[in-house]
Amino acid sequence: MNETAAHAQSQTVPAQAHTGQQHPIRLYLFVWGLLFVLSAFSYMVDYLGIQGYLRWTLILVFMMLKAGLIVAVFMHMAWERLALVYSILLPPLLVLVFVALMVSEADYTIFTRVAFFGAAP
Repeated sequence: MNETAAHAQSQTVPAQAHTGQQHPIRLYLFVWGLLFVLSAFSYMVDYLGIQGYLRWTLILVFMMLKAGLIVAVFMHMAWERLALVYSILLPPLLVLVFVALMVSEADYTIFTRVAFFGAAP
């Protein structure tokens, strides 16, 4: 009898495995609300007249938070295997690191030219 129950259970597991993921609609509505609030904060930065580095820092922070929510929830990265997440998110992150290195080297190059040649670009 135990063998029959194990056989019946092994037949029902694959049927349940192919049903797909079902997430509650409440989660999606909550994320839409958060995206709306973050967008409102981003627009408030312009409305309040914040200037300089603080303005750009706040805008970039709100933009990254919104992008992270979209990728995690609407692209289902929060529920994917770690290898898939790394294969999708790691290459753009590495590109950003290389861009930051190039910006740093460009600043060093312009500083060196100004220091040794004496002319501003």
